[in-house]
Amino acid sequence: MEKLDRSKLWGLEAYAMERPAFRQQVIAHKRHRRVRLNAHAALYFEDFLTMKYQVQEMLRVERIFEPAEIEAEIEAYNPLIPDGGNWKATFMIEYPDVEQRRRALEQLKDIERQVWAQVGDGDRIVAIANEDLDRSNEDKTAAVHFLRFELSAAQVDALRQDASLRFGISHPAMTCEAEVDGAIRDSLLNDLD
Repeated sequence: MEKLDRSKLWGLEAYAMERPAFRQQVIAHKRHRRVRLNAHAALYFEDFLTMKYQVQEMLRVERIFEPAEIEAEIEAYNPLIPDGGNWKATFMIEYPDVEQRRRALEQLKDIERQVWAQVGDGDRIVAIANEDLDRSNEDKTAAVHFLRFELSAAQVDALRQDASLRFGISHPAMTCEAEVDGAIRDSLLNDLD
């Protein structure tokens, strides 16, 4: 799977010119990278393009142009690009009301360790959560988590043979699942090269 390096990024001036078209490209791309699990939980699957956009935006907002600082951003975001046998996703718990969100996050402690994928009728693949740092504490979970789903070669083959694909949550305070098909499934299959 392709990773970021400085040669694949625009400098600040060039990015200012490329940004409108690139932003539209990324918005269209992301439409096929989101799995809505229920009204309050979604998986946003990352890949080279989404991470390139994230790095370009960080460089723009922070006005970063020093090579060492650019490398630091690349090092921070490259781990979020799939490796060819996995999916990497940002898991978001979404409540627009602040007080409702606070209460939900208290009830959903450890939810990030109960998010799963399932290929066909096989075993559930429980996501590996927050490898960079723990985002929860003894009182509540965070609203954003970074997840990795590791697939076996047999699971990848089954997906290529049109096995079904589902994602879900098995937390007692939030149990749900969603079948993934069409353009979203096709987009996720592209991560498995």
